Amino acid sequence: MTDFFKGIPAIKYEGPASDNDFAFRHYNPDEVVMGKPMKDHLRFAAAYWHSFAWPGGDPFGGQTFDRPWFGDSMDAARMKADVAFEMFQILGVPYFCFHDADVRPEGATFAESTANLEAIVDYFAEKMDQTGIKLLWGTANLFSHKRFMSGAATNPDPDVFAYSAATIKTCMDATMKLGGENYVLWGGREGYETLLNTDMGRERQQAGAMLQMVVDYKHKMGFKGAILIEPKPQEPTKHQYDYDVATVYGFLKDFGLEDEVQMNIEQGHAILAGHSFEHELAMARELGIFGSIDMNRNDYQSGWDTDQFPNNVPEMALAYYEVLRAGGFTTGGTNFDAKLRRQSLDAEDLILAHVGGMDACASGLKAAAAMLRDGKLEAARNDRYAGWDTADGKALLSTDLDSIMAKVLADNTNPEPRSGRQERLENLVNRYL
Repeated sequence: MTDFFKGIPAIKYEGPASDNDFAFRHYNPDEVVMGKPMKDHLRFAAAYWHSFAWPGGDPFGGQTFDRPWFGDSMDAARMKADVAFEMFQILGVPYFCFHDADVRPEGATFAESTANLEAIVDYFAEKMDQTGIKLLWGTANLFSHKRFMSGAATNPDPDVFAYSAATIKTCMDATMKLGGENYVLWGGREGYETLLNTDMGRERQQAGAMLQMVVDYKHKMGFKGAILIEPKPQEPTKHQYDYDVATVYGFLKDFGLEDEVQMNIEQGHAILAGHSFEHELAMARELGIFGSIDMNRNDYQSGWDTDQFPNNVPEMALAYYEVLRAGGFTTGGTNFDAKLRRQSLDAEDLILAHVGGMDACASGLKAAAAMLRDGKLEAARNDRYAGWDTADGKALLSTDLDSIMAKVLADNTNPEPRSGRQERLENLVNRYL
């Protein structure tokens, strides 16, 4: 045990009337919602990078956090793991997620970095056996080090491509060894700053080749989890090739991988792409590539990816509505890709940020389940499209323009507009919140 969370109790459910800061008011892990416990719907995970590796900086200022495990040594990495698993237990989250660079010090060589990762993976395995906490997904950090300044898979230097591919292999090996349920690819710098020095066709082919290698290795190693791509439109690059769900789907179709890869969708990235979170979730559901979510929020005044803890229950209700419509999570879950504000220095802040986020997710889930159970939204949607379920409606999609024109003339078709009833439906949603 460490002293970092000394005096902070395990967080328990006390109900909406509780005035205890260190308690859940809405997240009751064993409460049954639509036939299964809430904990199995939400499948919470804590993000290693924001909670334990982030130093509290922003684009205009440096480190504000002074954590006892900060340092480039294996002893510091083990202390970080000790603190992390203490937090997971305090919160009762069943899962965690990590990048390789979050958990091990950078070595002088690739071999040394790999050895450091393997040693920490063994340390993780012991802690997972002791606590029952599992790995939702692992991934590789192919964006922070200066070697990746021009991308990883899309880099103009083949040596960087090779280094990136080897790094992915080590992280997939680590994920499988720890029983991870998914492997995530986030191309943090797979894009361009200017077209003046960019060959987009070449870079797309490189990215497709790398993804095919990942899929091939998944099958070779016998990994049963999902391969997930996390879309993001920009920041830090001017444009990224994984802009949003629809863009990634087009990429997958282009390389014949649409049946091999699913989406890990982040709320903040959806907003940066000019969408809502529920739009991206619905798009993935419709395309059959929904996998998992990163839950956070952006500050809508700042216009960039602030990765704050979620607290907007109406947004989360609509998001979980789409998750439930997709059949819920299978290997995926709700990962808190969220970080403290740089002024939030205390250990208590880290715990309470997660408590608030977990409660908000629980509230959103319960509202979404009530909406789906009552069926009023679905009934209104079905009514709006009812004409397409008639024989004439179905026939329209399998005929030709000449036949359609002849029928319009024969029937003297002259349609009148019908209300979309948006405000009525928005009022309906608010009844569940």
